[in-house]
Amino acid sequence: MGILALMIFGLLGLAVVLVLWFIGVYNRLVQLRNDIDRSWSNIDVLLKQRFDELPKLVETCKGYMAHEAGTFQKITEARAAISKAGSIGEKAQAENMLTGALRTLFAVAENYPELKANQNFMQLQERITGLETDIAGRRNRFNEDTNIYNIRIAQIPDLLVARILGYARRELFQAAEEERKDVKISFA
Repeated sequence: MGILALMIFGLLGLAVVLVLWFIGVYNRLVQLRNDIDRSWSNIDVLLKQRFDELPKLVETCKGYMAHEAGTFQKITEARAAISKAGSIGEKAQAENMLTGALRTLFAVAENYPELKANQNFMQLQERITGLETDIAGRRNRFNEDTNIYNIRIAQIPDLLVARILGYARRELFQAAEEERKDVKISFA
């Protein structure tokens, strides 16, 4: 066997190794991308459940809280924003807006003892609070999956495959601006 044959076999062997490496990296990136999509889908299911519960909560509260039209308006606007949102970033922003409106509603409800004693309100508040807790946990998972993906597509050698395939960085689910502000606590 001549030197030319050895070179051809060597090049073929190198080509096979590169193809296998490319396939391995590709499969891992597909898995990571699908993990992110699954994580977002899990959040979206909970957001839909919360979205469906809100009209019941608002109707229960309206009878007791006639002077809180602004609070109800914020919830209605946030629900509309969620319905119109297309991207994950837009949905996250609308979801943060809704979370803020719900916090306001629950805080204002403290001023209405009859409402707080209402069994429907209590059940809805517990249900939505439970959903909020679940959403927070799933946001964390989404951000973990997204972070792993973002790191992989930015590191060599995966960066090469990611660029060839057009894989782009994904945005993390971030807290709303008002949630980043310092909380003032007073015991006076």
